[in-house]
Amino acid sequence: MVRILVPLRQTVDANVVVRALPDGSGVDAQGAALVINPFDEIALEAALQQKEQGRAVEVVVASIGPAEVERALRTALAMGADRALLVRTQAQALPAAPVAAALLAALARREDAGLVLMGKQAIDDDLGMTAQMLAARLGWPQAMFAASLQLEDDSAVVVCEHDVGTRTLRLPLPCVVAADLRLAEPRFVSLANVMKARRKPLEVLDVAQVAELAGEALPAVAEPLRLLRVAEVRQRRQQQMLPDADALVRQLHQQGLWPQEES
Repeated sequence: MVRILVPLRQTVDANVVVRALPDGSGVDAQGAALVINPFDEIALEAALQQKEQGRAVEVVVASIGPAEVERALRTALAMGADRALLVRTQAQALPAAPVAAALLAALARREDAGLVLMGKQAIDDDLGMTAQMLAARLGWPQAMFAASLQLEDDSAVVVCEHDVGTRTLRLPLPCVVAADLRLAEPRFVSLANVMKARRKPLEVLDVAQVAELAGEALPAVAEPLRLLRVAEVRQRRQQQMLPDADALVRQLHQQGLWPQEES
């Protein structure tokens, strides 16, 4: 049986309406509800199911960020994870994907993980690069957009979604798998499990400690992305149902979007 490492990211709840700051420098997330990134929550549920089926010996969750990220890790422990690791950073901004991949690779080796199961992307930046970079850094095979996962003795059978259907891959362990929406349905967290999670181990490490575990310098990434401006989404135009094509042509004529025929 394998040990599964599930990296988590804490994001603003998708149901919260986030507004742009007046100066366009970012978004106003002050006081917004913070939750586990939905794709990571799906990955965690899939990992817990593998353990419940006797195919994993332990599920360890890990996250990188400020002290506030502990809330997401405690939720993961309440869902059923055995242990949690927090790589604490001083800055509120999360590290760039190459740095995050390097830190997670060090944790995967430290924990002797046989499988890293994570979300395909975070819903805040939607970059979707960390899983691929992590697999490359570890030198492990990877399966992205996983819709089904079955662990066997020394391999993982993964059904992956793509633009025209699905494909089934058999990967030798250890490997990296990135979860898509249909991989699992996250379970409800009961109050009793929330209370029990307070007694589960949560280890806090700093970036320097994890970099030392990696045995190499972290990638030097200076401002990989530069935010220029954040703006509100424009309101959709009013929609109107027209009875036929002639009415559509008349509307286009009236709005100057269709050239008038010369008489």
